[in-house]
Amino acid sequence: MQILASLLAAAVPILFYLFILWKLDRYEPEPVGQVIKHFLWGAFGAVIFGIVVSSFFLNDNFYIYNSRNVTSTWAVVLIAPFVEEFGKGIFLLWSIKNDYFDNMTDGMVYGGAVGLGFGMTENFLYFLMYNNNFENWLSIVIIRSLFSATMHAIASATFGSMLAIGKFSLTKFKKFFLPFFGFSSAVVFHALWNYLVSSDFNYLIGISYMTILIITFLSVYRFSLLSEKKIIINELEEEIYKINFPREHLSIVSSSKKFRRNWINNTIRKKYVLLATKLAFRKYQAKHSRNLKREYYLTDVEKYRYELSEIIKEKIVN
Repeated sequence: MQILASLLAAAVPILFYLFILWKLDRYEPEPVGQVIKHFLWGAFGAVIFGIVVSSFFLNDNFYIYNSRNVTSTWAVVLIAPFVEEFGKGIFLLWSIKNDYFDNMTDGMVYGGAVGLGFGMTENFLYFLMYNNNFENWLSIVIIRSLFSATMHAIASATFGSMLAIGKFSLTKFKKFFLPFFGFSSAVVFHALWNYLVSSDFNYLIGISYMTILIITFLSVYRFSLLSEKKIIINELEEEIYKINFPREHLSIVSSSKKFRRNWINNTIRKKYVLLATKLAFRKYQAKHSRNLKREYYLTDVEKYRYELSEIIKEKIVN
């Protein structure tokens, strides 16, 4: 019964967070399968990596100091944040090379998915450990579900977003500096949280810190979505003159109005919006890429433009 209760307490809120994170990406939602893959890496791969690598650093022969207090602080504030963020980030370093990982919002979604997966498994282990009485267990469930798991998500999302921005930066400095900055920020966010909850500070300080971090993350997420909206409008505005894209559709495709019925034939609505959105993002990506990658994106631009123009000719103009 305790195992089932701990499993449900760990999984239910995290899966809810994951759904909200994915759903908020309203302009070009990520493939569900890819989001789940990232989540599972965090839940299993990153956790196993963290346990194995941390065990090496926690070996008695590794420490210069023998003090138990120094060892504990070293493990919680320095080793755990670095090792765990590296373990979560490995998968992002691999997935950033794929075509579906193509903007800042994607980085936040995939990074957040990895972090939530890690947070779910870590929470489950904590809930099993602290089950000596119901009040203690419930307080751990609330604190870790609201803050610890979201910390993991925000830290990994920060790294993911910087990887995505770096991917479409035309300068080598930004391509290498932004991922480094993102990873360093993730480690710092993680380390500061661990320090606040493991030291003699009042829990309210840690909760205040996480509240600010969550608000900041949501603000950045909203900024990223607004940036995507601008990209869609700016890039599709050029198509008004190239393929006769209806000007009145600019404000529809770039907003929640696209989900409404009757503004276009409902049998083609989803495909029409998808093609228009992909065309806009591919044009933007082509402008921020070089060499073979740019040629690849330009090929996609021509493909999506042709398919969209055919729909406009057959279903809208006529």
